[in-house]
Amino acid sequence: MTSNAYQIQLAAFEGPLALLLHLIEKSQVDIYDIPIAELTEQYLTYLAAMEEFNIDVASDFLVMAATLLQIKSRLLLPKPPQALPDEGEEEDPRQELVNRLLEYRKFKQMAEHLAELSEQRDLYMTRTPQVITPVLSLPVGITVDLLTKAFLAVWESGLEEYSIVNREEISIQDKIHDILQLLHKYNGKLEFSETIIRSGTKSEVIASFLALLELIKLQRVTVQQKGNFAAIYILLKE
Repeated sequence: MTSNAYQIQLAAFEGPLALLLHLIEKSQVDIYDIPIAELTEQYLTYLAAMEEFNIDVASDFLVMAATLLQIKSRLLLPKPPQALPDEGEEEDPRQELVNRLLEYRKFKQMAEHLAELSEQRDLYMTRTPQVITPVLSLPVGITVDLLTKAFLAVWESGLEEYSIVNREEISIQDKIHDILQLLHKYNGKLEFSETIIRSGTKSEVIASFLALLELIKLQRVTVQQKGNFAAIYILLKE
């Protein structure tokens, strides 16, 4: 046997169409343009291997072998000359087999899809709705359905509600710029609380205070406070 010889691995096929489709997919040939001679040789090689391993060959496989040989012989015969222009071209002898293979492939794909859905469905367990009989007598006007709705309302109200808040980024440089602009706007004097002009958050207050310390260090401003906890005034130095 040469290195290019066709090698087969015996596998169980449900019928001759399954075997033919397997050979076509294995050879990666166009199903609409089947190389009938090559396919017939592969098919007969498979049947011979089945007989060699004493595997009973079903009659369907033999009928398909005869069909392939008939199509092969028809393709080898010379085509008769076309008598009239309106008669059209003779139908491809492979067309009927191609149609059967396409139909079989469609049902095979559908079966595989249904099998996949069945496997997914096996992961779930269901049961029919049950009627719950109260063990204790319920107060007048109260039903199991109302109790269930009340329980769900309490349960859902206990769920934590949260949202993601983006962190506010206010730099000291931004607040230095704000304070200097406000001092020029208000004739060089400003109360510290008036520097909170952005979001009013703790982050902005801290950034304003650090900016004020930086301006004092740079000797750009001075501060005044008449007493403990009194308002802090910022004065622009000339």
